[in-house]
Amino acid sequence: MISTTLDYTTFFRIPADKPGEEGGTITIEKEAEERSPEEEEYILCRQCHQAITKPADRIAMQGSHRHTFANPHGIVFEIGCFRSVSGCGYAGVASDDFSWFAGYSWRVCLCTMCLTHLGWKFSMTGGEHFHGLILDRLIEPG
Repeated sequence: MISTTLDYTTFFRIPADKPGEEGGTITIEKEAEERSPEEEEYILCRQCHQAITKPADRIAMQGSHRHTFANPHGIVFEIGCFRSVSGCGYAGVASDDFSWFAGYSWRVCLCTMCLTHLGWKFSMTGGEHFHGLILDRLIEPG
C-alpha cells in the first residue's frame, strides 16, 4: 500500500476591531495525514471532471510517455500513453490505417460521461493494448 502525506499551512486575516486599524494574521498548520484510498488522485476529463485514469498508469511507448502526432487531416495532437483507463468508452471498429504505433490498430476513445473525444485505444493482435490520451483534454492532479 502506498501512503501519501499532505502538509499545508493556511493563513487567515483577522478583521480590524476599529476602522483604520490593521488586523493580524492567524496561521493554522495542519499536520501530515495519510490519504485514504477514496481520496486517491485521478487524471480527469477537462470537460466534465470524470475520473479517467491515474498518474501511476503512465507508461512509455517507443521510449517516451508523451508524443506529438498529426492525423491525415493535419490536426496535431499531443498524447500521453497510459496502461489503463476507467472513464472511457470506445467508438468505431479497430483500424490499422495511419496508426501512430507500428503493429497496433486503434479505436477512438471517448469520455463515458460527456462523450468528449479523449484519444485512442491502441491494440495488438493477442490482446496487448494501451491508451493514447490527448493531454490538453485532461486535468492532471495537483
